[in-house]
Amino acid sequence: FSSSRRKMNLKSERRGIHVDQSELLCKKGCGYYGNPAWQGFCSKCWREEYHKARQKQIQEDWELAERLQREEEEAYASSQSTQGAQSLTFSKFEEKKTNEKTRKVTTVKKFFTASSRAGAKKEIQEAKAPSPSIHRQASIETDRVSKEFIEFIRTYQKPGQDIYKQCKLFLDTMSHKRDLSIEEQSECAQDFYQNVADRLQTRWKVPPEKVEKAMDEVEKYIMTRQYKYVFCPETTDDEKKDLAVQKRIRALHWVTPQMLCVPVSEEIPEVSDMVVKAITDIIEMDSKRVPRDKLACITKCSKHIFNAIKITKNEPASADDFLPTLIYIVLKGNPPRLQSNIQYITRFCNPSRLMTGEDGYYFTNLCCAVAFIEKLDAQSLNLSQEDFDRFMTGQTSPKKQESDSFSPDVCLGVKQMCKSLDLLSQLNERQERIVSEAKKLEKDLIDWTDGITKEVEDIVEKYPLEIKPKSQALAAIDSENVENDKLPPPLQPQVYAG
Repeated sequence: FSSSRRKMNLKSERRGIHVDQSELLCKKGCGYYGNPAWQGFCSKCWREEYHKARQKQIQEDWELAERLQREEEEAYASSQSTQGAQSLTFSKFEEKKTNEKTRKVTTVKKFFTASSRAGAKKEIQEAKAPSPSIHRQASIETDRVSKEFIEFIRTYQKPGQDIYKQCKLFLDTMSHKRDLSIEEQSECAQDFYQNVADRLQTRWKVPPEKVEKAMDEVEKYIMTRQYKYVFCPETTDDEKKDLAVQKRIRALHWVTPQMLCVPVSEEIPEVSDMVVKAITDIIEMDSKRVPRDKLACITKCSKHIFNAIKITKNEPASADDFLPTLIYIVLKGNPPRLQSNIQYITRFCNPSRLMTGEDGYYFTNLCCAVAFIEKLDAQSLNLSQEDFDRFMTGQTSPKKQESDSFSPDVCLGVKQMCKSLDLLSQLNERQERIVSEAKKLEKDLIDWTDGITKEVEDIVEKYPLEIKPKSQALAAIDSENVENDKLPPPLQPQVYAG
């Protein structure tokens, strides 16, 4: 694009990428951050909506059962011979629906309801029994996290013992719920977080700041052990979404920072380092197991972006600067299993971290960036549809070629090498020019010195300097004057006796 066209279309480009801060909040108006994965709701409101939808589905199932019952009664009136068979069929259907309802509604909450001591002891004994699904060969990281968790809960004394018991009970329960959908397992985890937090606050009267710290350790412990079962499970289409996003980002390799109005200049070495660190952090997210650690990678990436913008603009970055730059970082880094990581954080992170705070803000922006990339079109980049289609198919590229001799299939490394050679050639020319100017300056200094010397000699020759003899100096009064004998000798002191 020409510079005039770029300036003229700046507003439309901004409008294509800009996301109002109000759009990041829950659309129910509760004040917490929303999430595209929750259809714009926050974690709390989404669970309420999910429960309403599920109860509605259960109600519809029972209405269907009642309608079938009426149809059976009508069929019974018309056909006496099939009475026994129809009653048996409906009984089986009703029993099946009752069991399905019970299975859907049951969550980990039942473990926190009041029960007899005998029942509780029995559950604890069952939890202590070795489970093949839990007590498998543990990795080094799992062993380390388990030891750290035990050391941590010792500082909480009795509340810590209660936390450890509930965690072991939860892990044992989840080992028997592998057949549940990932949404139901997520609901169990969220219920567990909520109940443990409530238990610490109401029963053990633990201060809020210690509750938050304890919940971080609980999340770290249980999710490190559950990671391989709930991250990108085969029962979901997370892997399919990962491949789709990865393919989409590869197809958008031609998008330039100027198209996104990214206020970052990678020509500045310090800014270039910040960009590399941001890309490294967003890629490193996939290597973490704990949702909180994945969030920390997103937060570190975002802070590097803010620093890069601040250095480039020499002023603090705004939200309108941050989101386009985050989109650019995602396009340039193409993080592995991006959708799986986002879904994993959404499903199993402590909800309080996603609803408020800087972690929640940066995570919501990342979700918006991914949603923008998935829906990116010609209008978003202020391109004509023809140009956009040509760029997407690889027929042309908006990036300027470093040399006309480059063919379209030349790799980036060769182009960079030629660019470096051109730069070295320019530096060599500048060096030669500097040396030439230095020699000229040296010659000018010598010529100036010789000229001044000749002028001085000419003046001395034209006006010779006569040096007169030194005149006789006047004798001082108290000096020895041998020429004047008429002066009396100095007085000599005389001593008189008594």
